[in-house]
Amino acid sequence: MEIQRFYLGCLAHASYLICAEGEAAVVDPQRDIEIYLEAARERGLPIRWILETHLHADFVSGHVELAERTGATIGLGEGSGAAFPHHPLRDGEILPLGEGSLRIMATPGHTLESVCIAVTDPARGAEPFAVITGDTLFIGDVGRPDLSPTHTPQELAGMLYDSLHQKLLRLPDSTLVYPAHGAGSLCGRQMSSDAESTIGRERAGNYALQARAREQFVDLLTSDLPPRPAYFQDEVERNRSGAAPLAEWPPLAALSPAEVESAVAAGAVLLDTRPAMQFSGAHLPGSVHIGLSGQFASWAARLLGLDCRLVLVAEDEGAVRESRLRLARVGIENVAGYLGGGLAAWIKSGREVEFTDQVSVQELAEWRAGRAGEMALLDVREPAEYQAGHLDISLNVPLSQLSDRLAELPRTGMLFVHCKGGYRSSAAASLLQRAGFANVANVMGGYDAWQTTFPGVT
Repeated sequence: MEIQRFYLGCLAHASYLICAEGEAAVVDPQRDIEIYLEAARERGLPIRWILETHLHADFVSGHVELAERTGATIGLGEGSGAAFPHHPLRDGEILPLGEGSLRIMATPGHTLESVCIAVTDPARGAEPFAVITGDTLFIGDVGRPDLSPTHTPQELAGMLYDSLHQKLLRLPDSTLVYPAHGAGSLCGRQMSSDAESTIGRERAGNYALQARAREQFVDLLTSDLPPRPAYFQDEVERNRSGAAPLAEWPPLAALSPAEVESAVAAGAVLLDTRPAMQFSGAHLPGSVHIGLSGQFASWAARLLGLDCRLVLVAEDEGAVRESRLRLARVGIENVAGYLGGGLAAWIKSGREVEFTDQVSVQELAEWRAGRAGEMALLDVREPAEYQAGHLDISLNVPLSQLSDRLAELPRTGMLFVHCKGGYRSSAAASLLQRAGFANVANVMGGYDAWQTTFPGVT
């Protein structure tokens, strides 16, 4: 048996194709499913099972469309409440797959219906050689315990402790660990970027597994929990209902500048996905900038919500298609169209554009030295990043909280904005401009550039 990993860097999401003799299983599929169909086709394997380790909160699954295209059975943990045909996965249940088997381990904690999947290949021995752990056990971390509307984080954390110590940590130390997320995911705090680990390595090095008692583990997991993104519960419900197939979507409409203006007047938000330097040089007034190069879809969901009506401004038509697909992966589907001909068409029509000042850390240092009374510095990194090191004149408002905390920011003088490397601060600067802040400058390279240029200076 073989396990093939598929990784979406923009969502820090891992899914898997388990290949056995004569058939395959897909675990935690992303919304666009062609990659699994193609991989199975190349191997000449029909897909028998589509297994979800839980109802995901940070992306939309393609389980229903994949089942319709393949005839495979969807499996979800007991009590999921899924509204589509599926097989309830029970603790200890053995699912046959070719010459091997998949043993279901009920592991509540991250969610109530969470399961892990132990993979056994007789050619490798009687014990499982791998376990797919979903959001129960990550590499270097464990799942966040605050996603249930009916249980407290403390109750879920206690369940997670039991699941880890009574189920997963009883597997052999050599068992390979394949989680559903890596570094950058919102479902944990200290995830590694490694593709795989082992039970033994996690037992020895995972910070959460060093807690000596259940109570200590609960305190560790529930202290200083980062805020749960507002869209998470909506995402769970979409996955419980099953998403519409992407194959049925019509092409996105190319809008004229006049049509774009009409859509905005009716409440649509302009979402500019171009690189930061292009956006800063010229953009449509009132645009929100979220660059396609980073964790685009996750930030779009956090900053705009899943039901926001959008008009896209992109680098080219390929970027339009990519933007729409990435938005669909998190459930943002209400896209009115895109600016046909891009920014050039807008300018050619005689309409006005805005720009965003971009400053170097050297320019920031000059302001700080000579004009400190005329400026403010906004750090939009997360609190843990800020506490690890920051400039002493800065105010910390994480990007995810910015729209709710605008009243805390000065509207006179120059407002400089920075993050770690410049991606989040560009989005923040666009939100500030949209909210009417007149003098906003994005600090290029962010805190990393400051540390490199002025080491030891805070």
